[in-house]
Amino acid sequence: MSDSRYMALALALGRRGHGQTWPNPAVGCVIVKDGRIVGRGATRPGGRPHAEVVALAQAGAAARGATAYVTLEPCSHHGKTPPCADALAEAGVARVVVALTDPDPRVNGRGIARLRAAGIEVTEGVLADEARADQKGFLSRVTLGRPMLTLKLASSFDGRIATASGESQWITGPEARRLVHALRMRHDAVMIGAGTARADDPALTVRGLGAARQPVRVVLSRNLDLPLDGQLARTAPDVPVWLVHGDRADPALISAWTGLGARLIPVPVTRGQLDPGAALAALGKAGLTRVFCEGGGALAASLLAEGLVDELVGFTAGLALGAEGRPALAAMGVDRLADAPRFDLVETRAAGGDVMHRWTRRGPA
Repeated sequence: MSDSRYMALALALGRRGHGQTWPNPAVGCVIVKDGRIVGRGATRPGGRPHAEVVALAQAGAAARGATAYVTLEPCSHHGKTPPCADALAEAGVARVVVALTDPDPRVNGRGIARLRAAGIEVTEGVLADEARADQKGFLSRVTLGRPMLTLKLASSFDGRIATASGESQWITGPEARRLVHALRMRHDAVMIGAGTARADDPALTVRGLGAARQPVRVVLSRNLDLPLDGQLARTAPDVPVWLVHGDRADPALISAWTGLGARLIPVPVTRGQLDPGAALAALGKAGLTRVFCEGGGALAASLLAEGLVDELVGFTAGLALGAEGRPALAAMGVDRLADAPRFDLVETRAAGGDVMHRWTRRGPA
């Protein structure tokens, strides 16, 4: 088996941790000796223990003289756990194959240098592009200061999310909704705007899939004018609720939501609206790496207009609601096609009677 095939296994293991390991990256590790896999591991929910530690524990004494395949450079700093580079050296691993260097300033080549200083052979860059795609959220938080953002839109064939009267449940079918729950589970947080929170009273949890860790529920609300008796308020003690609000929100509402167990995050207001870039920067500072935005139209439009959307996931139903229906996006001020944000199609699949299509932002991050 080649280095690429073992690394592909490690990447598949790491991918299982998406949405479960923040603020740490979701890493996979496979340990091989004499052509046999003796240990495998992935970063556990909550971010610890790290993948290398899990794989080494499974390998035991067989790790001595083995090759470890790791999807991200082993850490070299002392945090809440000792460095993984040291753990690999102490276990007697002879060779380490790394997909991607960790840009975190606390690591950034130091882990690899530490391994080489211990006499371990290191091979870098195996399946680096695949690893970079898997680590998009972590890399975004470290290099851009904000989490990766996925925007989900579920609409009719003609791009409407509700009838003129506001009826929207359900435009798409149960298979599409189940896929949405799977996507929620692969993100650290689910984010909506205040209008959606008031209109739909959503739970924003993962249901029916046995999630080890529920995503944080994030609501952007300039004035904190959200229902104090809704689902988010009632469940705040059990599943995290973070409210991003303007710096002039009513202190009584701040106190009320804090008393319910919500985390309050103030950000600047620009042109009468919350600054979306500042909001994402605040979420990144709080440790989030992957955010799944489910609207509404005003929030989605502002994120697209500011170039903050990394992936688009669309669910299109086979019905038409006409011009009187409510559009999926609010006004974006685009006068020329050249100014419209562009995305490249990467996946299309059937979702029951609907179609799911996934797109990634064109151009550099």
